[in-house]
Amino acid sequence: MRGFLHRPESAAADALVLTHGAGSNCQTPLLVAVAEAFAAAGFTVLRCDLPFRQARSQGPPLAGSAARDRQGLMNAVLTARALAPGRIFLGGHSYGGRQSTLLAAAVPSLVDGLLLLAYPLHPPRRPDQLRTAHFPDLRKPALFVHGSRDPFGALDELRAALALIPGPATLLSIDGAGHDLGRAASAHDLAARILAAFQERMPAGRF
Repeated sequence: MRGFLHRPESAAADALVLTHGAGSNCQTPLLVAVAEAFAAAGFTVLRCDLPFRQARSQGPPLAGSAARDRQGLMNAVLTARALAPGRIFLGGHSYGGRQSTLLAAAVPSLVDGLLLLAYPLHPPRRPDQLRTAHFPDLRKPALFVHGSRDPFGALDELRAALALIPGPATLLSIDGAGHDLGRAASAHDLAARILAAFQERMPAGRF
């Protein structure tokens, strides 16, 4: 596992494991801002690179690497569990978020909730190739953060997909944002919005 650990000033109860998309790494400005915002709010945050990115510094995941990436996320969750006594949340941007949902669907008891930034609902211009077959197995709370100009899924398409999820699933839409969730707001401001929405939907002591 390779990444960065963000510790809050006071003892943390809850933890968040956060990872990146297929074309980037865990040092993107948005992930850094989200990790810093959550740490300031009292979370231990493990911001990490997936195994495919550890193997090579550039390029998308190779065919057949997804299972190894999910195992990397599993290892990160177990590490976070040893660092914080409370709830464990998992998520990431795009590909990282998708692998998080697949892992949570396969191992429902692994985490207490999901934070999904720009979930890649389908490839651009291919709305018939939905990546939702596992959604009926998602039973823990999930917050989806999605831009109104994301070519990987329109907001209406995502709202329809969320109806497939039996657990509490909610959407925070970012007007004017694309798949990187940038340009509509600064990374700092967006991270603050994400944190506020997350705390509203997953308050401490609720589950």
